[in-house]
Amino acid sequence: MGRGKIVIRRIDNSTSRQVTFSKRRNGLLKKAKELSILCDAEVGVIVISSTGRLYEFASPSMRSIFERYNNEQENHQLLSPTSEAKLWQREAESLRQQLNYLQESHRKLTGEELSDLSVEDLENLEGQLETSLKGIRTKKHQILTDEIQELNQQGVISHQANMKLYKEVNVLRRDNAELHKKAYGANDVNRSSFKPYGCSNGYDLHVPIQLQLSQPQQTHNETPETQGI
Repeated sequence: MGRGKIVIRRIDNSTSRQVTFSKRRNGLLKKAKELSILCDAEVGVIVISSTGRLYEFASPSMRSIFERYNNEQENHQLLSPTSEAKLWQREAESLRQQLNYLQESHRKLTGEELSDLSVEDLENLEGQLETSLKGIRTKKHQILTDEIQELNQQGVISHQANMKLYKEVNVLRRDNAELHKKAYGANDVNRSSFKPYGCSNGYDLHVPIQLQLSQPQQTHNETPETQGI
């Protein structure tokens, strides 16, 4: 099931806020551990809850990370303007390389610049696209299912409103028949006997219509490739 975009702001409900804090704290600490193992990096994470409880993860240790951080801060403050300029140049070059990599990956995903790729690279790219299409189809199906459920709910509400009006109209007709009987006697009433309103459209008035999501049928002109998309 797909998730909608969450607005990043303080959660007012205390229970929801505590549940969200617990889930995201565990996820943050897990990612920190994975980063330290996969990339052989020194990672330190400290989380303090709104109630004052402290949670932490450190690799190799929080003390060594603090010492490394303090030394780096001191060295950074002692950098000369020339050294600082070189530092920012290296940072800019690293960002340019990352940008080039992302642009190249985007071009490959759109089917461009594939001539230099091997069969294995093309299979990996195909797998990425299939995974993306699967996620897109799942999200599309979820949105359509939610819309159908909402329409069904609206249909039930409309059906209930129609039934209420139907009953009110029949009550009014009975009241009118009683008044007519009192005013003109039983003979006229027998000539115009009471008939409640009903529906003659072929549908059961007491059963709301339910919508369902069905798969599209393949036409004669549709190829297997276009059918899967």
